Amino acid sequence: MISIRNLEKTYGDDGTKTQALVDITLDIRKGEFVSIMGPSGSGKSTLLHVLSFLDRPTSGSYVFSGEKTEELKDIDLARIRNKEIGFVFQSFNLLSHSSVYENVELPLIYSPNVPPEKRKGLVTSAIQSVGLTEKTNVEAGKLSGGQKQRVAIARALVTNPNVIFADEPTGNLDSKSGAQIMEILDGLHASGRTIILVTHETYTAEFANRLIELKDGRIITDKPITKGDRKFFK
Repeated sequence: MISIRNLEKTYGDDGTKTQALVDITLDIRKGEFVSIMGPSGSGKSTLLHVLSFLDRPTSGSYVFSGEKTEELKDIDLARIRNKEIGFVFQSFNLLSHSSVYENVELPLIYSPNVPPEKRKGLVTSAIQSVGLTEKTNVEAGKLSGGQKQRVAIARALVTNPNVIFADEPTGNLDSKSGAQIMEILDGLHASGRTIILVTHETYTAEFANRLIELKDGRIITDKPITKGDRKFFK
């Protein structure tokens, strides 16, 4: 599904160059749950941004579902993002004064393939899947942190994406709420979705079935995680 070769990302000009990613080569198969870890400045968030088309690499090749993305225009990358990808962010990125329903509906408004008459069913189903039906008409700003992140997951699911990118999804949550979020993501993986997760928390990373560690922009570890290795929340 994802294949990158010799990918690099550099910021700045000749006098102040910072190399965020160095010679990254990896493949991610459809249906994998991959955790990307590393210290601050390791390049893990940059890698997620490049993989999810929020940023472009400086060099190297990136093939997504058979398409050579370096040859695509920005409008084509936006099309792939809207159709194939769902996002979950640490800071939720919700509209505080809009309802849960309105927040989850938002991606569909920008989706040309979903007519207005089909939106309600898709939104209702996505909200139900994260257990927030009773909060459908509540303003997002009045929810707890865990509930906000569940809204963010519902928003990510509403377009039925093949891949979900999660950037520190438990970073602003207590351990109980974090456990609930990871159990939802684990369930989505079990249903066949590809999950790519960035985290600095070992216990969060262990929900995945593959671990990639970065340091100074380079991959230093790429190994499978088995269920016997996992230490779930207590």
